[in-house]
Amino acid sequence: MRFAFVRPMLAGFWACGLAAASDAAEAADTALTIYSHAGPGGVPVEAYSPAVMQGAQRQYGSPYGRELPGYAVVRQKRKMELKEGVNTLRFKDVAAMIDPTTVSFESLTDPAGTRVIDQSYEFDLVSADKLLAKYIDRPIVITRSLGEGKIESLTATLLSYADGQMVLKTGDAANPILVANRGNLINIEFGELPGGLITKPTLVWNLAAARAGEHDIRVAYQTKSIVWWADYNLILAGDEKTLEVGAWVSIINRSGASYEDATLKLVAGDVHRAPEARVEYDSGLNTSGVLTGADAQGFVEKPFFEYHLYTLGRPATIRDNSTQQIELFPPARQVPVEKVYVYYGLPENFRWYGRTAMVTDRDLGVQMNRKVDIYLRFENRKEQNLGMPLPAGRIRVSKTDPADGSLEFIGEDVSDHTPKDEQVLVKMGSAFDVVGERRQTDFRMDTSRREMYESFEIKVRSHKEEAVTVLVKENLFRWATWDIVKKNTDYEKVDHRTVHFPVRVKPDGEAVVTYTVKYTW
Repeated sequence: MRFAFVRPMLAGFWACGLAAASDAAEAADTALTIYSHAGPGGVPVEAYSPAVMQGAQRQYGSPYGRELPGYAVVRQKRKMELKEGVNTLRFKDVAAMIDPTTVSFESLTDPAGTRVIDQSYEFDLVSADKLLAKYIDRPIVITRSLGEGKIESLTATLLSYADGQMVLKTGDAANPILVANRGNLINIEFGELPGGLITKPTLVWNLAAARAGEHDIRVAYQTKSIVWWADYNLILAGDEKTLEVGAWVSIINRSGASYEDATLKLVAGDVHRAPEARVEYDSGLNTSGVLTGADAQGFVEKPFFEYHLYTLGRPATIRDNSTQQIELFPPARQVPVEKVYVYYGLPENFRWYGRTAMVTDRDLGVQMNRKVDIYLRFENRKEQNLGMPLPAGRIRVSKTDPADGSLEFIGEDVSDHTPKDEQVLVKMGSAFDVVGERRQTDFRMDTSRREMYESFEIKVRSHKEEAVTVLVKENLFRWATWDIVKKNTDYEKVDHRTVHFPVRVKPDGEAVVTYTVKYTW
C-alpha cells in the first residue's frame, strides 16, 4: 500500500497557496561566499546519499536534520514595491539551514528612510505528520483497500493521530470509531492547508518606509551545511621525477536552498567563529594573478585579510543536495618531485605521552613495525611551475601504465592550507619491496647517577633493482635530556625528540643503523 499526501484533484489548492505569498516573483541577484572549517577527509560524501537523506527525513522530520560542517554567507538583491508607512514583507526561498540571528535587510534605494521594526523566521514546513496533527477534530477523506481490487472512500473526523495510528469518528451508527494505520491507506484528502504551516522557509519583516514605490533591497544571512575544499589530481611521470598538478573545487550543498547564477566566492583559511551552545552532528601565479591564466572566466585569487579569497569569473548555479566540481586552476606541468622512503620502527599505534611512570621499563617502545612508508615531496614555488596559495584539500595521485597508456591510481592523502614557497608532502602508502627491522640491543640504567643507556639496531632491506635512499626516523622519548653517544652513521636532529638517519640501500641489499642514546634526569 502507498500513502498519498494529496490526491490530484487538490492540485489547484496548492497552486493557490503558493500564489498567495507576497514575495517578489522575479529572480534574485545572488552572491554566495562559502567558508569551510572541515578537511576533505572529514566529510564522507556517501553519508549524504539519497538513502541517508530519507533516513534523516524519518528521524528529524526533514532531510536537513544532519549538518555538514561548513557554512556560507548568502546575499540577494531584489526589487520590491513598498508603500509609505508600515509594510509586511515576506521573503521566501531562503536556505532551510539559515541562522536567523545573522539576517540583515537593507533598502539600497532609500537606506536612511527604510528601517526594520521587527523580523521573524517561519520554518514550520508542511509534512504529512504535521498536517494530520493540525487536522484533529476536523473532517478528512480516507481511501482504503478492501481486498480483491475493491477500494472504499470514507469521510470521517480525525480524533487523534500518533505513531502512524489514526483514530477516526465515522458517523456510522454500527461502527462509529475506526482505528486506521496510515501506512495501509491509499489516499488521505484534506480540504485546505491549515494556518501556520508553510511550504518553504520564510523570512518576514515589518518595516517602515518613508518612500513609496519600487525599492532595490538587499538581504544577507549565514547558512549552515554547505562546504568546499580543493581536490588535487596529480599525475606522476613515467620516470617519477616530475608531476602534473591539476586542482578542482568540490562543493557539497545541503543548506536547503539552490543558488541560481550566483556570484561565487570561496574563502581559504581558518576563520574563527564563536562556539555554539549546542552540539552539532557529527591558486594564482602571483599574489593577485588570475588562476586560470588566459581563461578569464575561472577563479581569481587574492589575499584577503589573513586568508585567501577565490572569486569565480562567471555565474555559477549551486543546487541543493548536490556535489559540484569547478576547476580551480589549469594543470601545472613539469613540477619536480622526489620520492621519499621513510622507515619508522615504532608501531603506528604506539603512544608514549602520559606514560612518565613507565619510562624506566626496558620493554617500553621496543615493539616493531616492518613497513617502509612512501611519500612524494615537491616545492610549491614559482620556479618549479607552482608558487600559488593551495587551499586545504584531498590529493589523488595516478601514474601512466606504459603498456596501454591508462592512468592507474597509486595513492591518496589530504593536505592543509599550503602557502607559496612551502613544501608539500603526500603520503602514498607502504613500499612492497622495501622492509625494515628494528630491535633493542642493550639497555642499562643507573638510578644513583640518574643515567640510562639504550642501544638499537635498525636494518633496512631492499629487493628492488635500483638503489634507494631511506630516511630512518627515531623518536627519543624516555627523557627530555638525551645525547647520542655512539652511532655508525650521521644523523639530523629534527626536533627535541626526533632524529633522522638517511641511509643508502643498494639493489637487493641491506643497510644497518646502530646507535646508543644516553638519557639523564
